[in-house]
Amino acid sequence: MGELRKFVTPEFVFGNGARFLAGRYASNLGASRVLLVTDHGIMKTGLVDDVTGSLHDEGLDYVIFNDVTPNPRDHEVMEGAEVFDAEECNMIVALGGGSPIDCAKAMGAVVSNRMNVLEFEGVDRIPVPSIPIICIPTTAGTGADVSQFAIIMDTHRRVKMAIISKAMVPDASLIDPETTLTMDGELTAATGMDALAHAIEAYVSNASFHLTDLNALDSIGIINRALPGAVLEPDNMDYREDMMLASLEAGLAFSNASLGLVHAMAHSLGGKLDIPHGEANALLLEYVIEFNFKAAGERYLRIAGAMGLEGSGLDELKAYIREFQETLGMDMTLGDLGVDEEDIPALAETSMRDPCIVTNPVRPEQGDVEEIFRRALSGP
Repeated sequence: MGELRKFVTPEFVFGNGARFLAGRYASNLGASRVLLVTDHGIMKTGLVDDVTGSLHDEGLDYVIFNDVTPNPRDHEVMEGAEVFDAEECNMIVALGGGSPIDCAKAMGAVVSNRMNVLEFEGVDRIPVPSIPIICIPTTAGTGADVSQFAIIMDTHRRVKMAIISKAMVPDASLIDPETTLTMDGELTAATGMDALAHAIEAYVSNASFHLTDLNALDSIGIINRALPGAVLEPDNMDYREDMMLASLEAGLAFSNASLGLVHAMAHSLGGKLDIPHGEANALLLEYVIEFNFKAAGERYLRIAGAMGLEGSGLDELKAYIREFQETLGMDMTLGDLGVDEEDIPALAETSMRDPCIVTNPVRPEQGDVEEIFRRALSGP
């Protein structure tokens, strides 16, 4: 408890209607012309009008960049940075799930450093702080709006690279549960499982400490209680508020304790096969828990307790997580998503180079990672 530890977080506002504060926050941060980064899906909702109306009310000009795809690409970051410069913007507002937010955060670093986004891969590789960024998340799961992480696809190497730096922490996050009403059940489940993986991996991380533990365990309990309801009753605001809170807490936990083998392997899958991130995490989770249990068994049992499994062991925890995912309609295997046996050595090799593996509670060998992939290939 006496160890000095840093806990990094942006300023954030939590609650229904928070998105309407975008203009006020942008004005307070000195904006004159804003680049609004979003995607084509969000453009079809009324959320863009809500945010641009808020900017207009403060007398702020804006330009919209919406060419962001799931698992955002390096060239999308660079194209957005070019638009930022060409339009003489001086601030970014990101509206969307993890993809637009990660893309926007990486754009900010490109603009301020005049470097290629590929040069930022790894830990603390951004020399100059980013230009001001405000994030408005529309999913409950990624935690990108409060974290030090941005995950960007290197399209040449077909690798999802992790950028981890204080420069990736936004200036402000406007966390509005109403924005998640745009999600269908499938996306709600996938992003919710992403949040659960964040919280679990942060709790067993070898960089965890009491502040991250508090956030992680509370997030796990909320997700266990609220995610099935949010999937079954997508218009229920109580569930939506709970899941947004759980996403926030999981984001704060992993931003400050980092992640582990689930995310290292999921990043590899996403890079090679463009598999949705939340689904990849869900499919790997129980197998990584089994591998890690010998090094972090006591912590996993506390996680089981947070999920209502007092007095349970490894087998009960694995079975519960599997059943939990099945209730969400996520009972597929890696094979169902197109992974083949011959893909496994390359996937494992890429996983071993991911920064998230450093904070896994036990350092795996490549053969260990290959075996976990094989177990997830066809399921239990």
